[in-house]
Amino acid sequence: MGLSCVANATNTADGVNASELPEGLVWISNMNEPLFASEQAKRGGTFRSFMASFPQTLRSVGPDANSGLRHYFMDGMPKLAARHPNTGKWIPQLAESWAFGSDYKTVYFKLNPEAKWSDGEPVTADDYLFMLKYYRSKDIIDPWYNDFFTNTIDTVIKYDDHTIAIIAKAAKSNDELMVMINLPSNGLQPRPEHFFKPDTDKNQDGIDDNFVRKYNFRSEPTTGAYYLDSVKKGKSVTFRHVGKDWWGYGNRYYQNRYNVDKIRLRVIRDNDIARKHFEKGDLDTFGLVLPHLWHDKSASQPYQKGYIHKFWGYNQVAQGAGGLWINTAKPLLDNIEVRKGLTYATDFDGMIKNVLRGDYVRKPHGLGFGHGEYDRGDNKPPGFNPQLAAELFAKAGFETIGPDGIRVNSQGLRLSFAVTYGYSVWSPRIAYLKEQAKQAGLELTLNLVDGSAAFKYILEKKHDLAFLNMAGGEIPAYWEYLHSKNVKPQTNNHANYSSPALDEQIDAFKVEFDVSKRYQISHTIQKMVTDAFIIVPGYMVPYTREAHWRWIRYPVPGMTKKTESMFYPVELGTFWIDTDIKKETKAAMKKGRAFEPVTVIDDTYKL
Repeated sequence: MGLSCVANATNTADGVNASELPEGLVWISNMNEPLFASEQAKRGGTFRSFMASFPQTLRSVGPDANSGLRHYFMDGMPKLAARHPNTGKWIPQLAESWAFGSDYKTVYFKLNPEAKWSDGEPVTADDYLFMLKYYRSKDIIDPWYNDFFTNTIDTVIKYDDHTIAIIAKAAKSNDELMVMINLPSNGLQPRPEHFFKPDTDKNQDGIDDNFVRKYNFRSEPTTGAYYLDSVKKGKSVTFRHVGKDWWGYGNRYYQNRYNVDKIRLRVIRDNDIARKHFEKGDLDTFGLVLPHLWHDKSASQPYQKGYIHKFWGYNQVAQGAGGLWINTAKPLLDNIEVRKGLTYATDFDGMIKNVLRGDYVRKPHGLGFGHGEYDRGDNKPPGFNPQLAAELFAKAGFETIGPDGIRVNSQGLRLSFAVTYGYSVWSPRIAYLKEQAKQAGLELTLNLVDGSAAFKYILEKKHDLAFLNMAGGEIPAYWEYLHSKNVKPQTNNHANYSSPALDEQIDAFKVEFDVSKRYQISHTIQKMVTDAFIIVPGYMVPYTREAHWRWIRYPVPGMTKKTESMFYPVELGTFWIDTDIKKETKAAMKKGRAFEPVTVIDDTYKL
């Protein structure tokens, strides 16, 4: 919506003179989408939570940043725009509006002139120019960001203090450009140039040579509602709200959010100990996603007396590819009849029912779920059918059943494959699959390779079958998992699968900018993967389950389609602390007075 504006570009991140802002741009703001916070929300209080270890750094990039508090400084902070959590439309954050160039590489943004850093400095186009220098600098010692901002982002153009363009290296659909620019982990957001200004003018790129050490425990300003207020090394950190004048409250989508005054994170290294602190009232919320926590560990007195409430809310968050990856480069597994048989001999549905208490949900497809119209409407996981599996194995030459019940072929090869996985908590799940597979004459052996070593083992393509789920994005990832150019070690083509016909579709998907045509190509790819039997669709957890003291309140309904955690303060941040209810609860506990137990099931977005 709106008309184009024309101005002289003053600078680019690379110091190149830029042309005028193009005429005829169509500016989009999407300011009329439905709200998802509550007008009943109250401001105030300290939200108390925990972290498993004290961060090794307060930096948001560089060594050890991933294990620190990066989410509070970068990932969870405002981007230029964000998806509306229910409608999926892009809505403003740091940008007031945006427009797309005709080259499928450029997105223009008008920045919110009211946006400020938490130290009071204005957010301007210069912070985006500095962003590119910052992420490209070798001094931050972060090769991933060096690579992404060199090889994926071409440049940033400044037209005036509040108008910029971001240009990608390669052409993409408009939606892909917005995802790339606004994906939390990509870090494509302003960096406070005034804060990172070097001590001397000798630094060619504007970044300190001693960046890592200098900023290791210096908290940078943020554009979000919270800034780091105090640090007790090894013990806790406390974030404080910028205040009622936070610039974001001028945006209707931010109103009635980020309601607590402080966020205090204590170090509690053991999850069971943290749960006990929670039940004593020292923490405000606690996660109960795992079945044994929800069913077995949430029946103590604070729950029974109604001091602590339980919440189960369903979402439709994108789920990544995964389940049982079949390594087609291994002997026998290059035979599609064997892969078909293995698929029907794998009882994921029974595992969910009998081992996971029916809580988890089967993925409809091996390539994940939650990609909107990119997903086929008729994706359906194959059911457990040992009789059909046995027929398929016999067709592949495994007609004889040995004395141990496992099939063998005419060369004496047993129908046996190892399942590689990384966590001992998964052993009962895979053991169930092993027992069920025997009904079809298939032997599955358990190959537990602890932690990150398991992923390395899989990347090196040493596995027969890999029990593995990958992270998911809004747009399905096909090239990395399926293209023949990725059939090599140290890649995510865990099935080692190669198909010229599939390559053709994946290549077409990458270069197609018409969204409706991309949807159709995506459907074709998913059907081809189903027909190739290379990933047995596994399970997913399309919900959050959490416990909270009764003074923690939230909108009704509490969930959005994209709510991953109800009580994560720098994500949606729609909950609040009712101090009156807190006083009432504390008084009742002293007198031994109970309330009715409360369990809320929010199935608004249940599949």
